[in-house]
Amino acid sequence: MVKKVDQSKKDIYEELSALITEMQNPVSENIDLMSIEEVLKVINEEDKKVSNIITREIPNIARAVEIVVEVFEKKGRLFYIGAGTSGRLGVLDAAECPPTFGTDPNMIQGIIAGGYSALVSAKEGTEDKKEKGAIDIVKRGFTKRDAACGIAASWRTPFVIGAIEKAKDIGGKTIYIACNPSEKIRLDVDVKICPVVGPEVIMGSTRMKAGTAQKLILNMITTAAMIRLGKVYKNMMVDLQMNSIKLEERSKRTVMMITGLNYDEAEKFLNKAGGSVKIALVMIFCNFGKREAVRRLKKADGFVRKAIEQRNEK
Repeated sequence: MVKKVDQSKKDIYEELSALITEMQNPVSENIDLMSIEEVLKVINEEDKKVSNIITREIPNIARAVEIVVEVFEKKGRLFYIGAGTSGRLGVLDAAECPPTFGTDPNMIQGIIAGGYSALVSAKEGTEDKKEKGAIDIVKRGFTKRDAACGIAASWRTPFVIGAIEKAKDIGGKTIYIACNPSEKIRLDVDVKICPVVGPEVIMGSTRMKAGTAQKLILNMITTAAMIRLGKVYKNMMVDLQMNSIKLEERSKRTVMMITGLNYDEAEKFLNKAGGSVKIALVMIFCNFGKREAVRRLKKADGFVRKAIEQRNEK
């Protein structure tokens, strides 16, 4: 006897079946019969499509960056919200910004359905709780000065939708990243970023192309935002934290490459600058002491290039 399907679950089934991210990819239909090298070639060829698809979304990504920069300039924060792979990618990007750009750990935060334990152990059912998404973002103290970025390959993840709707109600800025067409996303947000990468090599396994697209976009948003905030000089990180031997030596190398000083001289200036590459550079180029270099950087809104160019001003 066939068990009667609950109507609400049937509706979900039909909705999922219509999503591009849940469809079968004809290119890999017989992948279980292929050799290992053939399997890898199929995956590689599908992955190659991702970058070009993201190119079409650059105008929307740019709008998202503008929102994030404006939020940061007003001392607001960016919250990533996701479940499963999408949630892990958000937490990852948030975690990598402090050592790379010297940001406060609270400035960019990742919220994943099921909490941080879901980073290492799948908790699939937690994504179905819409009210929990709203609760979690409120617990983080989300305000109208902040921005919330939902990440969901399918777009329809209840946990993420709940968080984004609550963020909108509070009055904050909202961004949504999904791998289905924007017209399918029935959400009122400030910006939709929708790289439609097509069906996965393994049907529904959005840790593959969709995950790759999401990772690239998150990198683009935070990197571009940090450039606009003066965290980069030329193409070098100048606000990194010297809290490991690798970062300490990278700081010295950065100073050496930009100024032409030798290793010992770069180390000396970094010590005088309290470990700050930015301060050391302004001290070197402008022949300032630390206090004046700090003042000039503040006047230049943290931009090294601007501080150097204005060195003859009062």
